[in-house]
Amino acid sequence: MLETERLILRPWEDSDAEALCKYASDPEIGPAAGWPVHTSVQMSREVIRDVLGAPETYAIVLRETAEPVGSIGLMKPRLQDVATTDHALELGYWIGKPYWGRGLVPEAARAVIARAFGDLGCDQLWCAYYAGNQKSARVQEKLGFVPHHVEDHGRVEHWQVYRGCSGHA
Repeated sequence: MLETERLILRPWEDSDAEALCKYASDPEIGPAAGWPVHTSVQMSREVIRDVLGAPETYAIVLRETAEPVGSIGLMKPRLQDVATTDHALELGYWIGKPYWGRGLVPEAARAVIARAFGDLGCDQLWCAYYAGNQKSARVQEKLGFVPHHVEDHGRVEHWQVYRGCSGHA
């Protein structure tokens, strides 16, 4: 579990399925992050078990309400045309539409980035956004990521890289 001023980042639980469905059923959320719209609480429960239950994947939970409103996590990079280091990770995130523009994802990401470099031995951190997702691009810019390359393998993604163990945002 990680904590910030306004957030608790903790593993997803089966009991979070209803809250997940509430936000992930919005057609502006999933497709912008590369996954399908959730159509039922059962689907959300399966996603928690099969996807969000992965190591280093956290529910973004509001301290004041204890409600999970998004997700953030680290994984092995999914790059197709770029070599990465043995200790490279990729940062992924999304947050429910009512919480857009409140600075919650950058706040959560700073805690996860500190964990990546401080506890997990990361030496190269990647992040991506789908073409047109300017909100995600802005988050990455705020965090200090810089443009690296564009991939087009059936979809266009703009990848950015963040290197180093010190001086990160």
